[in-house]
Amino acid sequence: MSRDDPAEQVTPVPLSSTLRTLLTPSVIVRILLGWGTFGALLLAQPLVTGHLATQVLFLILAVIVAVITVSASGVVTQAEHLAHRLGDPYSTLVLTLSIVLIEVVLISSVMLGPGEHATIARDSVMAATMIVLTLVIGAALLVGGLGHENLRINRTGISSYLSLLVVLLTVAFAFPAFVGTGGAYSPGQEIPVLILTVLLYGFFLYQQTGAQNTDFQEVTSAVAGSEETGALTSVRGVLRKHRSEIVGRVLVLLVTVIPIVLLSHDMAVLLDDGLNRFGAPIALSGILIAMIVFLPEAITTVRAAWMGEGQRVTNLAHGALVSCVGLTLPVVLAIGLFTGQTVILAESPANLLLLGVSLLLNATTFMAERLTAPHGAAHLFVFLLYGMSVFS
Repeated sequence: MSRDDPAEQVTPVPLSSTLRTLLTPSVIVRILLGWGTFGALLLAQPLVTGHLATQVLFLILAVIVAVITVSASGVVTQAEHLAHRLGDPYSTLVLTLSIVLIEVVLISSVMLGPGEHATIARDSVMAATMIVLTLVIGAALLVGGLGHENLRINRTGISSYLSLLVVLLTVAFAFPAFVGTGGAYSPGQEIPVLILTVLLYGFFLYQQTGAQNTDFQEVTSAVAGSEETGALTSVRGVLRKHRSEIVGRVLVLLVTVIPIVLLSHDMAVLLDDGLNRFGAPIALSGILIAMIVFLPEAITTVRAAWMGEGQRVTNLAHGALVSCVGLTLPVVLAIGLFTGQTVILAESPANLLLLGVSLLLNATTFMAERLTAPHGAAHLFVFLLYGMSVFS
């Protein structure tokens, strides 16, 4: 053992001991609150699915949103601790992949359940796309631009994100309208699209976490997420020294985030009922649920902008969206192939126009020398246009 390698001299801390340290009273309360509320909804399912008085319906919805908000604050806390230890892009990947993977599993479970759900993947991913590209990024840049005059990002990293998003979103929402039938790919078209999507997303992750990881780090080392120096600046060195803490925080993050996603989907029935009573469009339900699912991601993104971490903003927002489309598209196509279901992906002309504007706006915004508050205001304006399209 070399004396010059401090990573090798660290005595590992048992995971059980680390978890006892991490499970503070506030962490335990958030976990119990999230899972307890989910369990209560399961037990009360026969009552909840029946006809409820309007006041009771919205009281239950308010409780669910409050619980999700409290749980989301716990997710953000764990994500920030991981960011401090691991740095980017590894820390943001933990949060984005945990949320997106759970979302993909839930979409898949709905498709594999009874009934026809031909458009669920399209509606869910489209809502998430517009929310991330316009609302989340707009709010983050408005906050960050007002608080920091020199908010910068790594242009190579954002260029990689946007390149993948242009291709993946085109394949998901635009291409099937021209080459498919009724807005869906034929079985012969689904197979190459599925394979190519998996290869592209897999290659991107391999490069992002390997040879090109510095393209997704803050421009200035002073804002870097990891406190380690020397040999410990590598992710392997950090994992050797803080393995128990990192694994423990990841576990706590997952246990906290899972009920958020489960509750957001459980409230879908209640939300649809409530919107119907006021004559609101059904599409609004999907948007609200997508906003709740990505609430921890959104809060973390805005906080990163507030702290002046421009690159972390794009890692969280664009990284989550790349994972969302890159994972959802092949999974739903595979389910469609094996079950014989039709998976309608093609979007309406109005949504395709807004999607194109959002991608163009992101390209012009993040290719600027620095990010400003007017950039954020422009993104929020497009989100309002998207909201208007839902009610039109």
